[in-house]
Amino acid sequence: MVQKVRKAVFPAAGLGTRFLPATKAQPKEMLPLVDKPLIQYGVEESIHSGIQNIIIVTGRGKSAIEDHFDVNFELEHLLGSQKKTDLLQQVRDISDMIDIAYVRQKEALGLGHAVLRARELVGNEPFAVILSDDVIEAENPCLRQLLDIYDFFGATVVALMEVPKENISAYGVVDADPVDHNGAKNRLFRIRNMVEKPKAEDAPSNLAIIGRYILVPEIFKSIDSIQPGAGGEIQLTDALKHLLRNRPVYGYKFEGKRFDAGDKLGFLQATVEFALHRADLGASFRKYLSTLKL
Repeated sequence: MVQKVRKAVFPAAGLGTRFLPATKAQPKEMLPLVDKPLIQYGVEESIHSGIQNIIIVTGRGKSAIEDHFDVNFELEHLLGSQKKTDLLQQVRDISDMIDIAYVRQKEALGLGHAVLRARELVGNEPFAVILSDDVIEAENPCLRQLLDIYDFFGATVVALMEVPKENISAYGVVDADPVDHNGAKNRLFRIRNMVEKPKAEDAPSNLAIIGRYILVPEIFKSIDSIQPGAGGEIQLTDALKHLLRNRPVYGYKFEGKRFDAGDKLGFLQATVEFALHRADLGASFRKYLSTLKL
C-alpha cells in the first residue's frame, strides 16, 4: 500500500536578490501578489490538494512569514470593534488554515540543503516540496496532479513544463521517456537522467523541472551523498539524479499556467492576470488597462 503524503515543505530561506531593494528588509515570499503574499498561494494550493501539515524552512530576517500565519490578537480586536467582519474572517482564516512548523537554514546552501533541514520534521515518510516563487494557476491544483501520479506509482514525481531553448539554462532539465497513463501519451515521463542548468546546446530536452515535487524519504540519503554542484550549492536536482540509481523518478507535465514570480517580469505578469480574474477587481482593472496607450 502506498504511504499517504501528509506534509509539504516550503523552502523560504533564500535572500531574494532578484528583488532588491524590496527584499532588503522583507522576505521575497511575503511580496504581495494583488493582496496575498506569494507563499500564501502555495500554502492554499497545498490545502486544496489535501495537505495541511506545512513545514517552512526559514532563515535570518524571515520572521514576517511566521507573523503572517500566526494569530494577531490586536488586529482581530480592532477589526471586530469596527464591525469589519469580512476582513476579520480573512485574517482568522490565515491562522486557522494549517498546522505549521518552522526550521532554520542558517546558510543559503542550496535547495537540496533546505530540503535536508526539514528531515527531522518530515520523518520517514513521503512529502511534497513547494517553491512559492512558482505560482501556478490550475483548475486542478498542480500539487494534486502530482499526488495522483504518486498515489498510482508510489514513486517520486516532479512537475515538468516545456521551456524555450533560449531559457533552458535557468532550469533543471530531464532526459525522459513518455509513459502511457490514463489514456494520455504526452504528460507522464519516466526520467532517465537530469542536468542542472545546462547550456542550451547541451540540454537533453526542453522539459524543465519547476517548483513542485513529491519526494520519497530516501531523498535525504541522496542529499547526504552528493557534493555541492552548480553555484557551489547542494542542488536538489543532483540528489534526484543520485536517487535515480535505485529508485524510479517520474515527471508530469502539469495542466495549468505557471508564473515565475521570483522574476520581476513574471511577477508583474502574474499580478496583472490574477487581478483580471478577480470578481471584485477584474472589470474595473480591465477598463483601466484599455485606456493605456501601449
